[in-house]
Amino acid sequence: MIITRFLDWYERHLTESLALSAFILYLQIPHTISAAECFFAEGSIGLYGFHPVTDFLLYGIDLLEIIPLIGVTIAIIARVRQYFK
Repeated sequence: MIITRFLDWYERHLTESLALSAFILYLQIPHTISAAECFFAEGSIGLYGFHPVTDFLLYGIDLLEIIPLIGVTIAIIARVRQYFK
């Protein structure tokens, strides 16, 4: 009963949650591109290339954002398809 009410509430607010998540994740794309430019630049000064662990912490974690980005995009596409059926 409480679970059913929660799931109904969650279903009603899922679209807004997906839109907010997508907005936040899509804002990260320019940051990831600029981090890649710093990471692959010739003669860069800073922590890039200092040690593989710092390279992962500074750039590799940005790449992990691709996974939820794809997941949220697929969920939005599924919701749009369901809406237009």
